[in-house]
Amino acid sequence: MPQHDATEAWRPNRIGRRKVPDVYRWRKAARRRLIEQRLTLPIAERACKAAAVASRLDELVGDVRNRIVAAYWPIRGELNLLDWLASAAERGAICALPVVIEKNRPLVFRGWSRGGRLERGLWNIPVPPAGQNLTPDIVLAPLVGFDFAGYRLGYGGGYFDRTLSACDYSPTTIGVGYSHSAVATIYPQWHDVPMGQIVTEHATFAARTR
Repeated sequence: MPQHDATEAWRPNRIGRRKVPDVYRWRKAARRRLIEQRLTLPIAERACKAAAVASRLDELVGDVRNRIVAAYWPIRGELNLLDWLASAAERGAICALPVVIEKNRPLVFRGWSRGGRLERGLWNIPVPPAGQNLTPDIVLAPLVGFDFAGYRLGYGGGYFDRTLSACDYSPTTIGVGYSHSAVATIYPQWHDVPMGQIVTEHATFAARTR
C-alpha cells in the first residue's frame, strides 16, 4: 500500500450494499480469513508493525497532556499498542481500556496504567477493576478489517459501534490495524459507525466529509 499523509481523504466507496443475510455471511468469512492471516505473522513482525503504527499515532494525535486516551487489550494477533499507551501516560495522558459491563450494551472505559491491577472480563480479556468510568477524548478501535470509507470490520459484537452511537459528544475515533486488512468495502449497514481516521503500519487515512 502506498504512503499517505493524515490529510488524505477517503476514496469513495461505490460498491452497493448487499442484503443483510448476505452481508452476515460475507463478514463472517472475511473475519475468519483476516484473523487467520494476521495470526500467521511472526511475533517480531507484529511488534515491528505496532511500532510503526505507534509512530504514526504520535504524529496524528500530537500533545496528549490531560487528554483521556482509550485503547484496547490486544487479542488474537491484534496490534499491541500497550507500550504506546504507556508512553502516552508518561506524556500526561489519562489512559483507559474498554470494559463490557453487559452483553449487547455500550462499553464503558476505566482508567489503566502499566502494572495496575486487572481482572478477567468478558471472553477472559483483562480489564481494569470497577471504579470511575471515564469519557475518552480519543478512542483507538482495533480493526479486523476496514474499507476506504472508514468503516471497520470487528468481531461481530457491535460494541464499538453501539458505544459510539450512544455518545452525546464526538471523540476522536481512530481505527488501527494491519495494512493487509483493507477490503474494498465491508458493506456498511445502518448500525455501522465509520472511524474518523484509520492508521496502519504503512499509512494514515483521514476521514472523508460525511
